[in-house]
Amino acid sequence: MFKGFTRLLHSPGEHLKSLLDSPESASEAPSPRIIPRSEHPVSRQQISEAALKVLYRLNGAGFDAYLVGGCIRDALLGKMPKDFDVATNATPEQVRDLFRNSRLIGRRFRIVHVRFGREVIEVTTFRGKPQDEHGDHIAHQSDDGLLLRDNVWGNIEEDALRRDFTVNALYYNIADFTIHDFANGARDIESRTLRLIGDPATRYREDPVRMLRAVRFAAKLDFTIEPATEAPMYDLAPLLLQIPPARLFDEVLKLFMSGHGLITFRLLSHYNLFGMLFPESEEAMADAAWAEDLIEQALANTDKRIAEDRPVTPAFLLAAFLWAPVVHRQAELEREGMPAVPALQTAAQQVVARQLQHTSIPKRFGIPMREIWELQARLPMRRGKRAFQTREHPRFRAAFDLLLLREQAGELPRGLGDWWEAFQNGDEHEQRRLLQKVGSDPASQGDRRRKKRRKPRKANSE
Repeated sequence: MFKGFTRLLHSPGEHLKSLLDSPESASEAPSPRIIPRSEHPVSRQQISEAALKVLYRLNGAGFDAYLVGGCIRDALLGKMPKDFDVATNATPEQVRDLFRNSRLIGRRFRIVHVRFGREVIEVTTFRGKPQDEHGDHIAHQSDDGLLLRDNVWGNIEEDALRRDFTVNALYYNIADFTIHDFANGARDIESRTLRLIGDPATRYREDPVRMLRAVRFAAKLDFTIEPATEAPMYDLAPLLLQIPPARLFDEVLKLFMSGHGLITFRLLSHYNLFGMLFPESEEAMADAAWAEDLIEQALANTDKRIAEDRPVTPAFLLAAFLWAPVVHRQAELEREGMPAVPALQTAAQQVVARQLQHTSIPKRFGIPMREIWELQARLPMRRGKRAFQTREHPRFRAAFDLLLLREQAGELPRGLGDWWEAFQNGDEHEQRRLLQKVGSDPASQGDRRRKKRRKPRKANSE
């Protein structure tokens, strides 16, 4: 994988070798494995200046301070860390007192955000195991096992085993630059295995979003989900319905806007999780052969744009995810006698209303999504000035991209997309030629201006 860390795993010291060969499971809390700086590749040069400031100030004030989780995991995988989370034995109030540029957030899990310009360092206090004497204001669990509040402070060993996956229970100590591995996470990184700490079914019931995190990490890191970790997911997927829509929307962004959306979608579908996020889209995929192809092509295009460092917006992906349900409802409304345009608008309202029960859609994404849908009805209408007016619409490019995907997926016959491609790129002469051809294009037959009937003049009564 990379030189220093691979050498550690193949030729460790005796105190490490015994742990690597140990049959203990991660849930049995093995003794921490201390990896010295000379035997791992994590360097302070990879750590943001803001994160170092937080670590050194906590350490200077007499507190333990560790980088933890994904940043250490990614560094050990040879990736450049992006997000830096800090774990400490300082309470949230003590952290806030040390940093004027911080604020306490959360009720379910109280954490501190320390802001440096646009960068935010998340600081959490070591968590312990809830006991009977802790009141509901500190720790509370639903009858189904869902953690509603978890603010019991503990030590680093307890904190490590409260984390979700073994590969995220790795702590980088700023005091001596060692890595503390409490759950054999280094071994799982080497074997590219994603393994939950503790009993998987119990951990999923505590927080069903862990199932989404398992899929996201497996897709992002190209890891295999360990059999015991994946087994409960098929049956426990409906637990996601307990999660607030706002939180699930945040997870949707992480799942599909990180450059690994296509494989993530396939894994979600495999584990029966996609339908918990987009139920009507899943139903539409069962009814329309083109619906799944449309979603996959939209995700493939988004992944490509992210890889090329080009801008992407959730509004377009949401428009693609929910387009098939809109088409299905519109067709039903038209069969009942409603005209096409009002049927499209009503169908859009109904689809959005149902989707909001599962994931929230902020207005900054919901409004453009609706405009992309509405333009699908305008794109076939190209007579006179309409083509120019449609081309100047702020959402034209996104609507045009969706049109191309609809043709590629087989919902529409090809042709209209080619016309718009030529119209955008053509000069004035070419545009006039294309507009002259519209009259013989079957796709434009619905674009006939209705002449307004003049009211008959009233006769003078003189």
